[in-house]
Amino acid sequence: MKDINVVQIGTGKMSRYTMRYLLEKGCNLVGAFDINESIIGKSVHDVFNEVNSNIIISNINKLDTKLKELKPDIAIVTTMSLLSDVGDVLKICARNGVNAITTCEEAFDSYNSNPKLTKEIDELAKQNNCTITGSGYQDVYWGNLISIIGGSTFKITEIKGSSSYNVEDYGIALAKAHGAGLTLDEFDKEVASVDKISDEERNKIIESGKYLPSYMWNVNGWLIDKLGLTLKRQTQKTIPTTYKEDIYSETLGTTVKAGDATGMSAVVTTETNEGITITSECIGKVYSKEDYDKNVWTIVGEPNTTVIVERPATVELTCATIVNRIPDVINSRSGFVLTSEMPELTYKIKPLKEYLK
Repeated sequence: MKDINVVQIGTGKMSRYTMRYLLEKGCNLVGAFDINESIIGKSVHDVFNEVNSNIIISNINKLDTKLKELKPDIAIVTTMSLLSDVGDVLKICARNGVNAITTCEEAFDSYNSNPKLTKEIDELAKQNNCTITGSGYQDVYWGNLISIIGGSTFKITEIKGSSSYNVEDYGIALAKAHGAGLTLDEFDKEVASVDKISDEERNKIIESGKYLPSYMWNVNGWLIDKLGLTLKRQTQKTIPTTYKEDIYSETLGTTVKAGDATGMSAVVTTETNEGITITSECIGKVYSKEDYDKNVWTIVGEPNTTVIVERPATVELTCATIVNRIPDVINSRSGFVLTSEMPELTYKIKPLKEYLK
């Protein structure tokens, strides 16, 4: 049975887990890529002492050439949060017939936020017989967990969810996307104003590929697909989070002043033609000493069910999900395929190659 060869694209905070996990699950790390000049040319082990690999980190601008040379089975992309930011990398993977799984939150269901670019990647992947998908923490805790609970419910009238996370854990791009460090006026102009528009205006922006979805925008789309619902209307509202005292952010390299935005709460409300409403909120901010990660979902119906996960190790859970999904991605049909179409995620006790069809 052939080993699974993997390349890691993006060697920041998340990759220290994805690379260690994939190696311990019997995969081969055959390449690593980044844009950070301070680590390019160093071995993975030099950068992350706990990762037992002497693979040299290459400049991302060599990705196309290297993929042709290495011919990996799959790429793990742990870089940015918007499809427009990772689209070029995913296209390079697709053109080279390399499967790819990304932590890009929008890629969880970018068909409902950037359909143009998603369909371009989908066509390339189909032409070159490979699969592109988005996964991570939301795959289980905002997705499959809810659909499985739904399977034990006789009737659903509403689904309500809320999840919080510390933007410090995910890097500067994510922290800035959440408006961390902005004044309230700046937040209103740069973040909140995006959603103070009509449905028609929003649809035009989505079609243009310039919409800025919160994470739950794509999660609600995924849930609709998974549960077999049809969309009637979806709206989004972003609200700044603040704190009473100054908070220093290591990721931003600055102090967020008391009363300024520490991040944001984004609430997405989805109405379906079947009468089920999905209201989900994600709260991403620079944490104070009182804050901690929390995941709460309630299915309203017959019966009502609430699931609460306190203090989840969100980073590690994200990375383990990505690695455990590798066989599902390789086994999947070609194209840009949502994990809602793949099997429910399971723990992989054996080397990952043993789960390949």
